[in-house]
Amino acid sequence: MQDEFDALFVAEGWLVEGHRVALATVLNTWGSAPRQPGSMLAIRDDGVFAGSVSSGCVEGAVIEAGLAALQDGKLRQLEFGVADDTAWSVGLTCGGRITVVIEALRDQTLVARLNQPRRAARPVGRAVDISSGNAVLFDPEDRKNPLSLSARGRSALIAEIAGASWFITQHNPPVDLVIIGAVHIAQALTKMASQLGYDLRVIDPRKTFASVERFPGVTLFTDYPDEVFAHAPLARRSAVVALAHDPKIDDPALIAALSSSAFYIGALGSQATQATRRERLAALGFTASDIARLHGPIGLSIGSKSPQEIAISILAEIIKAQHLA
Repeated sequence: MQDEFDALFVAEGWLVEGHRVALATVLNTWGSAPRQPGSMLAIRDDGVFAGSVSSGCVEGAVIEAGLAALQDGKLRQLEFGVADDTAWSVGLTCGGRITVVIEALRDQTLVARLNQPRRAARPVGRAVDISSGNAVLFDPEDRKNPLSLSARGRSALIAEIAGASWFITQHNPPVDLVIIGAVHIAQALTKMASQLGYDLRVIDPRKTFASVERFPGVTLFTDYPDEVFAHAPLARRSAVVALAHDPKIDDPALIAALSSSAFYIGALGSQATQATRRERLAALGFTASDIARLHGPIGLSIGSKSPQEIAISILAEIIKAQHLA
């Protein structure tokens, strides 16, 4: 579903209406800066704006720079920090620093092409040649493309490639969190993961477990995992969490996950349970390197006891796999 507040979607509409539009993107943050790299703010030629690069701290200065970029067409890189007089004047006074890249969007067609995969929840990258201002799109999963290789999963960066400086942004769909087993831990996990913006799927053939009453607002499947994945497959943005503690339910999910490009695979169970599980997977032909992808016992080792604490440890391990791998 299209987010009516998404800066790029709004910018596309403004361009269609005949407005000129500048785009500001957070390049780097340090300390207490309130928005993450890749956050965007669209600025219309009459000063109307959409999105955010700092939750209000530096927007005024960024909008002014965006209007200037529309006049001269030059890409700008601005940095605000606690030591800068400008930063104090705009409210960034709590130890944070933020770098913002501002550009005039030149190509309405390219913006539309950029938003097509974003609407379809597919990854897409965009790179701007800083010297010329020309922009191209690329597939972030293309490991032969120097743009995607330089980006290495980062949301925004400036890279030197073949003697040229490129401003690169990557747009990834939300994490596809697939939870196998509609157990108590899963209830806590879905509540926490929803706050991170994850897409949630809970799979459990036991209909009394996978009920709307227990998981309000969550997409539920009451088929076995392999049947679900046959029509809704796993992908690079998928994280699979096996919590059923029943091989009849967990194993089909783990087999499918280890055969996929999912970035995280974890399973509940003791060390003894994990050893037996690994033996079963090896007997099915999975190699040691395949099985090494499996996080088990699941979650970071932080002494978790309650379902809520275990859910926190699982989410922490997923975040680590996503950002620090």
